[in-house]
Amino acid sequence: MKLTLSDSDTQTILAKLATSNQLHSSLYPGDSSDRQQVHTVYGGANLFKAGAAQKLGSLAVKALNTYAGDFCSLARILQLHGFESLPLTHAEAVKLGEAVAANPAQMKEANPAAWLAYTVYDRVMKKLEREPIEDSRIDFEDGYGNRPDDEEDADAVRSAEQVAQGMEEKTLPPFIGIRIKTFTEECRARSVRTLDLFLTRLAELTSSKLPDNFIITLPKVTHPEQVSALADLLDIIEEKCGYAAQSIKLEIMIETTQAIIDADGSNQVRVLAAAARGRCRSAIFGTYDYTATCNITAAYQTHTHPASDFARHVLQVSCAGTGITISDGATTVMPIGPHKGELSTQQQLENAAVVHSAWKLHYDNIMHSLRHAYYQGWDLNPAQLPIRYAAVYSFFLQGLPDASKRLEAFIGKAAQATLVGNTFDDAATGQGLLNFFLRGIACGAITEEEAVATGITMDELRSRSFVHIVSNRAHG
Repeated sequence: MKLTLSDSDTQTILAKLATSNQLHSSLYPGDSSDRQQVHTVYGGANLFKAGAAQKLGSLAVKALNTYAGDFCSLARILQLHGFESLPLTHAEAVKLGEAVAANPAQMKEANPAAWLAYTVYDRVMKKLEREPIEDSRIDFEDGYGNRPDDEEDADAVRSAEQVAQGMEEKTLPPFIGIRIKTFTEECRARSVRTLDLFLTRLAELTSSKLPDNFIITLPKVTHPEQVSALADLLDIIEEKCGYAAQSIKLEIMIETTQAIIDADGSNQVRVLAAAARGRCRSAIFGTYDYTATCNITAAYQTHTHPASDFARHVLQVSCAGTGITISDGATTVMPIGPHKGELSTQQQLENAAVVHSAWKLHYDNIMHSLRHAYYQGWDLNPAQLPIRYAAVYSFFLQGLPDASKRLEAFIGKAAQATLVGNTFDDAATGQGLLNFFLRGIACGAITEEEAVATGITMDELRSRSFVHIVSNRAHG
């Protein structure tokens, strides 16, 4: 066969290409395979205690029992698929629930709406009892407010002591951190002092050990020098307090238009993340501050406003493939009834109407996020927790049949691409399917039994790499 290009023709060109490929791979190493929490619960630092997660879980269970006494009630409130066919009375719901619990596989075929509603409710209750909070953020910003310096000093030290106690008693959620104030001129000195007090006291009490998945949240970032300043401060604190180098991670909050597009008209998100010099673990979208900077009036500062979706998409594209995770914002309408104390029947009904409306809004907002591949969001009140998990669980359970079929086809043919129905899957999609099951199992939406029914093993799932699975099967 005759070739036109000689080795001398291609050598320099291919060497340049190799260099550029390596640079690209370093910039885009791929999405993180570590567990990502489904939410972050923000609470004022003045209220934080070592056992806060368990207390919030109890309050969440109480809210669910009070305002949705059975799985059929919750399904109607959230309008889960097929909710119209479910019984209205509590007695009928109990009887149907017993039938689903006794024969889940049979009921899944015979009455899929009942199976979905019961399974979501049952797994939510178990989650609230086992791990009610996945991520907690001890808040010194919006959830704390502006207080006298001596009061914030005391709360910074006290919250560090509570974290240390939680580490010893093993009561902390799997992810935890603090949100300091902004690095604007008005707040930067106060913010740095709180950061210093907290981390210094924590190091004293824990022999310079951090909780698992600990992070510092920097809000309302507007330019990269704010992020690099935090990274510089953490360098010093780590060295002087004895923390391991680069062990304190940070996350940036995208809450202003300048954090999306800078003064030169360029994408700012990657620049902000790069300023952290390897410390940036995630980027968080703040819906309401962002829409306010767009001059959108309060009545229209919604989770689903097109301006919010634009910012989400920029944030998503900017972080894709970098290993930096993304998180959506909060639903600020709280599920809190207006009436307290001894209530009349009418007042009970009015409370229920307010809570149910807030629950449905929160559910719809979470589903909007999930459809946009934002698998993490904010919760601000314990009564929001059941809805967070109900939304996440219904999302994964409704997607389970299709994902199972496609993953089973992948596993069965290992290294070959497959065609399931009219959807062509490649290796990248295989990893996406794998991630679907990893996310679902991590949060409790999907059981290990449901995952291995596809033909994959738990050891293969724990490898967290579809390429690894294919390679092993192809050479096994």
